[in-house]
Amino acid sequence: MKKVGILIVIVAMVFAAGIAAADWQPKRPVTLIVPWSAGGATDQTCRTLAGEMEKVLGQKIAVINQPGGSGSIGMKNAFEAKHDGYTWTGNADGSVITYQVLDLLPNISHRDWIHYYAMLTAPVIAVPYDSKIKTIDDLVADFKARPGQVKVASAGVGAGGHLAAETFRKATGIEYRHIPYPGGRPAVVSTVKGETEVVMQLSMEVADMLRAKKLRALANMSTQSLVIDGYGEVPPVMQFLPNHAPLQYLFGLYIAKDTPKEAVAVINKAFDAAAASDAIKRLAKEKASAVVNYKGDEALKLSETTGNNVNCILQEIGIAKKDPAAFGFMCK
Repeated sequence: MKKVGILIVIVAMVFAAGIAAADWQPKRPVTLIVPWSAGGATDQTCRTLAGEMEKVLGQKIAVINQPGGSGSIGMKNAFEAKHDGYTWTGNADGSVITYQVLDLLPNISHRDWIHYYAMLTAPVIAVPYDSKIKTIDDLVADFKARPGQVKVASAGVGAGGHLAAETFRKATGIEYRHIPYPGGRPAVVSTVKGETEVVMQLSMEVADMLRAKKLRALANMSTQSLVIDGYGEVPPVMQFLPNHAPLQYLFGLYIAKDTPKEAVAVINKAFDAAAASDAIKRLAKEKASAVVNYKGDEALKLSETTGNNVNCILQEIGIAKKDPAAFGFMCK
């Protein structure tokens, strides 16, 4: 009789746990830390996702911008919060996988997060609309005429625009002057204002300025043309520089890997709904980007591939503070 009673208790506990897992819902607002300034690709993606995920979660998602340290400060703050499903962060795969190599987050790995990616976007090589530079050939010639003097804006050391500039440098043999900003939008605005001469930030961040005829696009770094509504077609840089490597980034959300499974299950459901929403589709169309839905192991695997490429570039140019091999990245 005693054994039967114990068995009933165990079954009841398992059943209750199953009900709790199925019914978990946030009981207070969720905090989503965007570790970049407002208006950039991460910010736009996160705010759109948050607006859609709120509908599933039944709770407000408070989006807070905490720029600095090439995105590492906000991510550190998110990781140091309680791992209970109530604090998330956002970023791009091309940034998150650099923080240990750059010694910005020596004790927090990209493998300590669950990755959720909803947007794929490529860097666009752009200059002020009234610039004398009209083509990629013009740009390369200007770089070579003024080695180390042409000012190129980016969202910070190791950020997408910086790595785009380094990829361009590697393909052309030019040298440039890097001017880092605390996010993609201020980097783009600096080129519009003429503080800098070139920007290679992401299509999401330059599209509005292209439509407004504040910037001129020379090429993009994906393997195909981008068609930007209200502006036109932006050809792939390989059309002009066949040896130029392709470069593109995934944007989305991150939660700590040891977040309770019942919370993860509900967040997964909310993310799936947001990634399939009309709002995220509109954002992608407006910003010449592509909607994706990668999460969990699949997303981490994609990040590993990006990490191998990006961290090896950082090592090659002498910016890496630590050997990528120490974190599992193998450079040839």
